Amino acid sequence: MRYLVDDPELTSRTPGEELAVAAGRSTDGAATAVVRDAITRHFPLAATRPRPPVRDLLKSAIIADESVSFVEERRSAAHPVTRDTEYAATPEAHQQPRAVKAALTDVRVRVPVPAQICRDPALLARFVDHRVIVRLCTVENDVLLHGSADGAITGLLRLPGLRRLRGRTDLVDSLMAAAADVEDQGGSCDALVMHPRTYWRLVGLGALPTVDAAGLRITRTRMIAPDQVLLGDFRAGVTLLDACDGGTITLRRDGELAEIEAGGRVGLAVHLPQHFALLVLPPDTVPPAIQVLPTPEGAA
Repeated sequence: MRYLVDDPELTSRTPGEELAVAAGRSTDGAATAVVRDAITRHFPLAATRPRPPVRDLLKSAIIADESVSFVEERRSAAHPVTRDTEYAATPEAHQQPRAVKAALTDVRVRVPVPAQICRDPALLARFVDHRVIVRLCTVENDVLLHGSADGAITGLLRLPGLRRLRGRTDLVDSLMAAAADVEDQGGSCDALVMHPRTYWRLVGLGALPTVDAAGLRITRTRMIAPDQVLLGDFRAGVTLLDACDGGTITLRRDGELAEIEAGGRVGLAVHLPQHFALLVLPPDTVPPAIQVLPTPEGAA
Protein backbone atom coordinates (compact mmCIF):
# COMPACT_ATOMS: atom_id res chain seq x y z
CA MET A 1 0.00 0.00 0.00
CA ARG A 2 1.29 3.46 -0.93
CA TYR A 3 -0.06 6.40 1.02
CA LEU A 4 0.50 9.94 -0.25
CA VAL A 5 0.56 12.49 2.54
CA ASP A 6 -2.16 15.12 2.44
CA ASP A 7 0.01 17.46 4.51
CA PRO A 8 2.94 18.21 2.13
CA GLU A 9 4.78 20.41 4.62
CA LEU A 10 4.26 17.89 7.43
CA THR A 11 2.81 20.60 9.66
CA SER A 12 0.32 18.22 11.28
CA ARG A 13 2.12 14.87 11.22
CA THR A 14 5.69 13.62 11.18
CA PRO A 15 7.16 11.17 8.65
CA GLY A 16 6.86 8.42 11.25
CA GLU A 17 3.22 9.25 11.86
CA GLU A 18 2.56 9.16 8.12
CA LEU A 19 4.02 5.65 7.96
CA ALA A 20 1.98 4.60 10.99
CA VAL A 21 -1.20 5.82 9.25
CA ALA A 22 -0.27 3.93 6.07
CA ALA A 23 0.51 0.78 8.08
CA GLY A 24 -2.84 1.01 9.86
CA ARG A 25 -4.65 1.09 6.53
CA SER A 26 -2.64 -1.78 5.05
CA THR A 27 -4.15 -5.25 4.71
CA ASP A 28 -1.09 -7.12 3.46
CA GLY A 29 1.57 -6.06 6.00
CA ALA A 30 3.33 -3.64 3.64
CA ALA A 31 2.97 0.14 3.58
CA THR A 32 4.71 3.16 2.07
CA ALA A 33 4.41 6.81 3.05
CA VAL A 34 5.40 9.29 0.34
CA VAL A 35 6.83 12.49 1.79
CA ARG A 36 7.04 15.50 -0.54
CA ASP A 37 10.32 16.70 0.92
CA ALA A 38 13.75 15.35 1.86
CA ILE A 39 13.13 13.05 4.82
CA THR A 40 16.39 14.06 6.49
CA ARG A 41 14.99 17.57 7.00
CA HIS A 42 12.53 16.18 9.54
CA PHE A 43 14.70 14.80 12.33
CA PRO A 44 12.74 16.12 15.33
CA LEU A 45 15.72 16.94 17.56
CA ALA A 46 17.42 19.10 14.92
CA ALA A 47 15.46 22.16 16.02
CA THR A 48 16.81 22.07 19.56
CA ARG A 49 20.51 21.29 19.16
CA PRO A 50 23.18 22.79 16.87
CA ARG A 51 24.34 19.74 14.90
CA PRO A 52 23.54 20.38 11.23
CA PRO A 53 24.12 17.59 8.69
CA VAL A 54 26.20 18.24 5.58
CA ARG A 55 23.08 19.05 3.54
CA ASP A 56 22.32 22.03 5.77
CA LEU A 57 25.61 23.68 4.76
CA LEU A 58 24.59 23.74 1.09
CA LYS A 59 22.11 25.69 -0.96
CA SER A 60 19.56 23.36 -2.49
CA ALA A 61 17.30 23.00 -5.49
CA ILE A 62 14.42 20.69 -6.34
CA ILE A 63 14.57 19.18 -9.82
CA ALA A 64 11.97 17.30 -11.85
CA ASP A 65 14.33 15.38 -14.14
CA GLU A 66 16.89 12.68 -13.41
CA SER A 67 19.73 15.00 -14.40
CA VAL A 68 20.29 18.72 -14.66
CA SER A 69 22.89 20.92 -16.38
CA PHE A 70 24.89 23.41 -14.35
CA VAL A 71 27.96 25.61 -14.77
CA GLU A 72 31.27 24.41 -13.35
CA GLU A 73 34.44 26.46 -13.18
CA ARG A 74 37.83 24.84 -12.59
CA ARG A 75 41.16 26.41 -11.81
CA SER A 76 43.54 26.61 -14.75
CA ALA A 77 46.47 24.28 -14.18
CA ALA A 78 48.63 26.57 -16.28
CA HIS A 79 48.02 29.55 -13.99
CA PRO A 80 50.10 29.50 -10.80
CA VAL A 81 48.42 30.68 -7.60
CA THR A 82 49.92 34.01 -6.57
CA ARG A 83 49.30 36.59 -3.88
CA ASP A 84 49.42 39.56 -6.25
CA THR A 85 46.80 42.25 -5.72
CA GLU A 86 45.64 42.66 -9.32
CA TYR A 87 42.61 40.85 -10.74
CA ALA A 88 44.67 39.35 -13.58
CA ALA A 89 46.72 37.43 -10.98
CA THR A 90 43.68 35.86 -9.29
CA PRO A 91 42.61 32.26 -9.97
CA GLU A 92 39.13 33.26 -11.15
CA ALA A 93 40.60 35.44 -13.89
CA HIS A 94 41.80 32.23 -15.54
CA GLN A 95 38.93 29.85 -14.79
CA GLN A 96 37.04 28.37 -17.72
CA PRO A 97 33.26 27.89 -17.23
CA ARG A 98 31.71 24.82 -18.79
CA ALA A 99 28.29 23.19 -18.76
CA VAL A 100 28.18 19.75 -17.12
CA LYS A 101 25.42 17.48 -15.86
CA ALA A 102 24.64 16.23 -12.39
CA ALA A 103 22.59 13.07 -11.92
CA LEU A 104 20.43 11.88 -9.05
CA THR A 105 21.13 8.73 -7.07
CA ASP A 106 19.27 6.76 -4.42
CA VAL A 107 20.29 7.51 -0.84
CA ARG A 108 18.54 5.00 1.41
CA VAL A 109 18.81 3.16 4.69
CA ARG A 110 17.26 -0.18 5.68
CA VAL A 111 16.62 -0.93 9.34
CA PRO A 112 15.44 -4.38 10.54
CA VAL A 113 12.90 -4.21 13.37
CA PRO A 114 10.76 -6.72 15.28
CA ALA A 115 7.17 -6.83 14.08
CA GLN A 116 6.05 -5.98 17.62
CA ILE A 117 7.20 -2.38 17.05
CA CYS A 118 5.19 -2.21 13.84
CA ARG A 119 1.97 -3.29 15.52
CA ASP A 120 2.02 -0.27 17.83
CA PRO A 121 1.38 2.92 15.78
CA ALA A 122 2.83 5.29 18.38
CA LEU A 123 5.92 3.14 18.87
CA LEU A 124 6.41 2.77 15.11
CA ALA A 125 6.08 6.52 14.50
CA ARG A 126 8.53 7.42 17.24
CA PHE A 127 11.09 4.83 16.11
CA VAL A 128 10.96 6.13 12.53
CA ASP A 129 11.24 9.79 13.54
CA HIS A 130 14.00 9.37 16.13
CA ARG A 131 16.03 6.39 14.93
CA VAL A 132 15.44 5.65 11.25
CA ILE A 133 15.79 9.28 10.17
CA VAL A 134 19.01 9.78 12.13
CA ARG A 135 20.44 6.69 10.40
CA LEU A 136 19.43 8.17 7.05
CA CYS A 137 21.20 11.43 7.98
CA THR A 138 24.40 9.44 8.61
CA VAL A 139 24.14 7.63 5.28
CA GLU A 140 23.50 10.92 3.48
CA ASN A 141 26.54 12.51 5.17
CA ASP A 142 28.60 9.54 3.98
CA VAL A 143 27.42 9.88 0.36
CA LEU A 144 27.84 13.66 0.22
CA LEU A 145 31.39 13.41 1.60
CA HIS A 146 32.66 10.18 -0.01
CA GLY A 147 30.45 9.79 -3.06
CA SER A 148 27.90 7.23 -4.20
CA ALA A 149 28.65 3.71 -5.41
CA ASP A 150 27.24 4.47 -8.88
CA GLY A 151 29.46 7.55 -9.31
CA ALA A 152 26.54 9.97 -9.64
CA ILE A 153 27.88 11.90 -6.62
CA THR A 154 31.65 12.36 -6.46
CA GLY A 155 31.76 13.39 -2.80
CA LEU A 156 33.19 16.59 -1.34
CA LEU A 157 36.24 14.77 0.05
CA ARG A 158 37.01 13.45 -3.43
CA LEU A 159 36.61 16.60 -5.49
CA PRO A 160 38.98 16.80 -8.47
CA GLY A 161 42.02 18.86 -7.53
CA LEU A 162 40.99 19.20 -3.87
CA ARG A 163 43.82 21.05 -2.15
CA ARG A 164 45.37 19.33 0.88
CA LEU A 165 46.79 21.73 3.46
CA ARG A 166 49.26 20.78 6.18
CA GLY A 167 48.00 21.84 9.60
CA ARG A 168 50.01 23.15 12.53
CA THR A 169 50.05 22.05 16.14
CA ASP A 170 47.78 24.98 17.08
CA LEU A 171 44.32 23.84 15.98
CA VAL A 172 42.65 27.25 15.92
CA ASP A 173 45.58 28.83 14.07
CA SER A 174 45.46 26.00 11.51
CA LEU A 175 41.73 26.47 10.92
CA MET A 176 42.05 30.22 10.47
CA ALA A 177 44.98 29.82 8.04
CA ALA A 178 43.04 27.22 6.04
CA ALA A 179 39.96 29.44 5.92
CA ALA A 180 42.13 32.24 4.57
CA ASP A 181 43.46 29.85 1.91
CA VAL A 182 39.90 29.21 0.73
CA GLU A 183 39.46 32.94 0.31
CA ASP A 184 42.79 33.23 -1.54
CA GLN A 185 41.08 31.13 -4.21
CA GLY A 186 38.18 33.58 -4.49
CA GLY A 187 35.68 31.93 -2.15
CA SER A 188 34.17 32.98 1.15
CA CYS A 189 34.82 30.26 3.71
CA ASP A 190 31.44 29.70 5.34
CA ALA A 191 31.58 26.23 6.91
CA LEU A 192 33.69 23.39 8.27
CA VAL A 193 33.15 19.62 8.36
CA MET A 194 35.05 17.85 11.13
CA HIS A 195 35.05 14.75 13.31
CA PRO A 196 33.33 15.05 16.72
CA ARG A 197 36.68 14.69 18.53
CA THR A 198 38.01 17.73 16.65
CA TYR A 199 34.83 19.66 17.42
CA TRP A 200 35.01 18.98 21.14
CA ARG A 201 38.67 19.92 21.11
CA LEU A 202 37.56 23.33 19.79
CA VAL A 203 34.97 23.51 22.55
CA GLY A 204 37.65 22.78 25.14
CA LEU A 205 39.85 25.51 23.68
CA GLY A 206 37.02 28.03 24.01
CA ALA A 207 37.19 28.71 20.28
CA LEU A 208 33.52 28.37 19.31
CA PRO A 209 32.69 32.07 19.92
CA THR A 210 35.50 33.00 17.53
CA VAL A 211 34.26 30.54 14.93
CA ASP A 212 30.68 31.80 15.35
CA ALA A 213 31.78 35.43 15.06
CA ALA A 214 33.39 34.60 11.70
CA GLY A 215 30.09 33.19 10.45
CA LEU A 216 31.43 29.64 10.13
CA ARG A 217 28.95 26.79 10.49
CA ILE A 218 30.23 23.43 11.69
CA THR A 219 29.04 19.96 10.77
CA ARG A 220 30.49 17.30 13.02
CA THR A 221 30.26 13.78 11.71
CA ARG A 222 32.08 10.46 12.08
CA MET A 223 32.16 10.26 8.28
CA ILE A 224 35.41 12.27 8.23
CA ALA A 225 38.70 11.24 9.85
CA PRO A 226 39.66 12.93 13.17
CA ASP A 227 42.81 14.40 11.61
CA GLN A 228 40.95 16.03 8.71
CA VAL A 229 38.80 19.15 8.39
CA LEU A 230 37.00 20.10 5.19
CA LEU A 231 36.71 23.85 4.68
CA GLY A 232 35.04 25.68 1.86
CA ASP A 233 32.57 28.05 0.34
CA PHE A 234 29.79 25.50 0.66
CA ARG A 235 26.87 27.67 -0.39
CA ALA A 236 28.46 29.22 -3.47
CA GLY A 237 30.50 26.17 -4.41
CA VAL A 238 27.84 23.46 -4.39
CA THR A 239 24.10 22.95 -4.94
CA LEU A 240 22.34 19.98 -3.35
CA LEU A 241 19.72 18.53 -5.69
CA ASP A 242 16.58 16.86 -4.35
CA ALA A 243 14.07 14.99 -6.52
CA CYS A 244 10.73 16.77 -6.80
CA ASP A 245 8.84 13.63 -5.74
CA GLY A 246 10.42 13.79 -2.28
CA GLY A 247 11.18 10.64 -0.34
CA THR A 248 9.54 7.42 0.77
CA ILE A 249 9.38 5.39 3.97
CA THR A 250 8.42 1.76 3.42
CA LEU A 251 7.47 -0.93 5.92
CA ARG A 252 7.73 -4.60 4.93
CA ARG A 253 6.70 -7.44 7.24
CA ASP A 254 7.51 -11.14 7.14
CA GLY A 255 6.06 -12.93 10.14
CA GLU A 256 7.74 -11.65 13.28
CA LEU A 257 10.41 -9.85 11.28
CA ALA A 258 10.08 -6.50 9.57
CA GLU A 259 12.18 -3.92 7.74
CA ILE A 260 11.83 -0.18 7.38
CA GLU A 261 13.43 1.48 4.36
CA ALA A 262 13.69 5.25 4.07
CA GLY A 263 15.29 7.56 1.55
CA GLY A 264 15.03 9.51 -1.65
CA ARG A 265 16.96 10.63 -4.71
CA VAL A 266 19.75 13.18 -4.28
CA GLY A 267 22.39 14.80 -6.49
CA LEU A 268 25.27 17.23 -6.14
CA ALA A 269 26.20 20.03 -8.53
CA VAL A 270 29.75 21.21 -7.80
CA HIS A 271 30.23 24.66 -9.32
CA LEU A 272 33.60 25.63 -7.81
CA PRO A 273 35.70 22.66 -6.62
CA GLN A 274 38.68 24.95 -6.04
CA HIS A 275 36.74 26.70 -3.26
CA PHE A 276 37.30 23.69 -0.99
CA ALA A 277 40.38 22.58 0.93
CA LEU A 278 41.15 19.60 3.13
CA LEU A 279 43.16 20.48 6.22
CA VAL A 280 45.29 17.56 7.45
CA LEU A 281 46.19 17.97 11.12
CA PRO A 282 49.36 16.77 12.89
CA PRO A 283 48.94 13.59 14.97
CA ASP A 284 48.99 15.37 18.34
CA THR A 285 46.48 18.10 17.46
CA VAL A 286 43.36 16.04 18.20
CA PRO A 287 43.45 13.72 21.22
CA PRO A 288 42.77 10.01 20.64
CA ALA A 289 39.45 8.47 21.59
CA ILE A 290 38.96 8.10 25.31
CA GLN A 291 39.65 4.62 26.62
CA VAL A 292 36.58 2.47 27.21
CA LEU A 293 36.90 0.40 30.35
CA PRO A 294 35.55 -3.17 30.42
CA THR A 295 32.19 -3.65 32.10
CA PRO A 296 32.65 -5.18 35.56
CA GLU A 297 31.60 -8.82 35.68
CA GLY A 298 28.05 -9.19 36.91
CA ALA A 299 27.10 -5.54 36.22
CA ALA A 300 23.65 -4.98 34.79
